[in-house]
Amino acid sequence: MIPRTIFEPEHEQFRESVRKFFESHAVPYHAQWEKDGQIDRALWNKAGEMGFLAPSVPEEYGGMGLDYLYNTVMDEEMAKLGLSGPGFHLQNDITVPYLVKHASEAQKQKYLPKCLSGEMIVAIAMTEPGTGSDLQGVKTTAIADGDEYVINGSKTFITNGQQADLVIVVCKTDPNAGAKGISLLLVEAGTPGFEKGSNLEKIGLKAQDTSELFFQDVRVPKENMLGEEGMGFVYLMQDLPQERLTIAVMATAGMEATLQQTVDYVKERKAFGQPIANFQNTQFKLAQMDAEITAMRVFVDRCIELHVQGKLDAVTASKAKMLASDLQNKVIDECLQLHGGYGYMWEYPVARAFADARIQRIFGGTNEVMKIIISRELLAD
Repeated sequence: MIPRTIFEPEHEQFRESVRKFFESHAVPYHAQWEKDGQIDRALWNKAGEMGFLAPSVPEEYGGMGLDYLYNTVMDEEMAKLGLSGPGFHLQNDITVPYLVKHASEAQKQKYLPKCLSGEMIVAIAMTEPGTGSDLQGVKTTAIADGDEYVINGSKTFITNGQQADLVIVVCKTDPNAGAKGISLLLVEAGTPGFEKGSNLEKIGLKAQDTSELFFQDVRVPKENMLGEEGMGFVYLMQDLPQERLTIAVMATAGMEATLQQTVDYVKERKAFGQPIANFQNTQFKLAQMDAEITAMRVFVDRCIELHVQGKLDAVTASKAKMLASDLQNKVIDECLQLHGGYGYMWEYPVARAFADARIQRIFGGTNEVMKIIISRELLAD
């Protein structure tokens, strides 16, 4: 096996702590959380106590100022254990970084310490019923009225939407300006006119709360603008590469774990009087998957390395997201087949992995959008 070289000893020590935490506080309860449609809110507070929330937040706001590799460790360990419920990756890799990069000093002082403790869960409301991956087509408006903005519109498929205490809302402050009219506004739960819809029932990610959000004449002060007015689309484009890399990271760790589970299974499961591992078809399938995963691991690790150095470009991140999520779905489908009928039973990890993996090709921008991004660069003059 090709050794991984991107982690230092301190990262591996952190990994051991993270894994023990999840094995004690999440794994035994995840099946119940899948039935509940969301995780126990107390897990956020426990994770905060351990320093597992937003480790990259600067020390002046109570964080540890650690690099993205610590986020990677968290993401990998959740993926390996099949913990699709805790939305920590959204907090660590997506929403809190928006606050760190673009929030005013007053906003940072107000929100970041609560994000670190687990007291405040942050969601980002991009997707709308009629827009999907087309962020320029958002219809939610935020019209200036004196010292306030008045927000009207709706969002859907919002991860952590039910439990969110703060939502970064992608909206049009100038409906006639296209991408240049998009801004990001901070809306706290409980603000009059802001309502959370039902917890959506999904094919997979059953323990992860996913909601519709509704904004009816929601008034927020102009100080709730995140960054500059009209710069929202630029901020989204700057930060989406990390989100897409995170998807690739979790996809790769997830399929590695599923392959190992399958290897263990075929050694024990018998058919026609012998372990199915003895059949050439099984051996060839496993060998093909292992080779492809190895190649993907090397590529994704290189992308992580580039990202830590501040050198990962949007096109390469799109390639990583597309290739890793496509391969994840292919591998898990093959692994499920090798499990036979048992692979279709929800109690088997491969069945849950199969259901959970399908969204990877959709969120963070569909893989078709990734192909558009990649082809634009190829065909540019």
